[in-house]
Amino acid sequence: MTSRPEHLPERLALISDTQAAEYLTAGVLEGRDDVRSIALNKVAEPLRGDEVRAELYRVRDLIDDAMDMFRAERPTAADAWLAPRLHETLRLTRREAAEKGFWTYLALGVAPDYVVWRHLPDPKADGSPRPVARDRFVGPHYKQAFARLWWTAELFRDGPDYQPVVVACGNQDMFNSAVRLDVIDHRPTAQALVRLLERGTVRTGREVNALMPAINAAASTLMYDVIAPDVDRDGDALREWIEGAASALPSPRTTLPDGPEEQRVPDGAVRHLVAQFEDLFFDVSVRGRASGESD
Repeated sequence: MTSRPEHLPERLALISDTQAAEYLTAGVLEGRDDVRSIALNKVAEPLRGDEVRAELYRVRDLIDDAMDMFRAERPTAADAWLAPRLHETLRLTRREAAEKGFWTYLALGVAPDYVVWRHLPDPKADGSPRPVARDRFVGPHYKQAFARLWWTAELFRDGPDYQPVVVACGNQDMFNSAVRLDVIDHRPTAQALVRLLERGTVRTGREVNALMPAINAAASTLMYDVIAPDVDRDGDALREWIEGAASALPSPRTTLPDGPEEQRVPDGAVRHLVAQFEDLFFDVSVRGRASGESD
């Protein structure tokens, strides 16, 4: 199985997809080979400055703990634990998180062993290996192994509260269906989805996949930001939280960390959308049964 890189520099870095292609070999994707980490770090671009949040060991220690804690479980179980703690450890702005080369380096230069452990498919029927999908290393934000966790935490946290992130990560199709949609950037929409999961109204991945296209399509006519307005975002709270990384302790392992002290989503807006989405879900469920599909 692909191992922890033998060479880990002090700071995180950036690497382009073109540069990464040389090191993302078939052997790495199949979990047979290690990444040539010394050579890779010669072409990677270390993050500038001396901010504590760019120190590599903080995130590598977190990933090591995630793999240790969930080694005996299905790797998918690690998502709900790691997503909020990765978000709190990195303390990125959305602009920083949009830098694709950052996530590519995190997957290939910092923790390729995690990517293989988490995303390696089961072998074929004849025992031959199936490779990890390349987009787990270099894919879009809703596919890439670490970007998907960070963006899920960013989009589903309720101000400083990461508990909704844990709920969202409990359904793998939230990554595949919800996180890729622009409508999830509307915080009351994201929290309404979490409440549907908490209530058991929506339970399975199949149900999430049925509901999300309906929510996305309805957004053009219902205008969620009008019928369920959010509060203005507080940029000062985010800046203070990022600056606090210099004195922050490692992200807690047994309790949830705290995110930036932004205002929570208005409860009335969430309740309004929950009712709207329940109606939408009833309609898509009826269509599914009418086509001969069972729940």
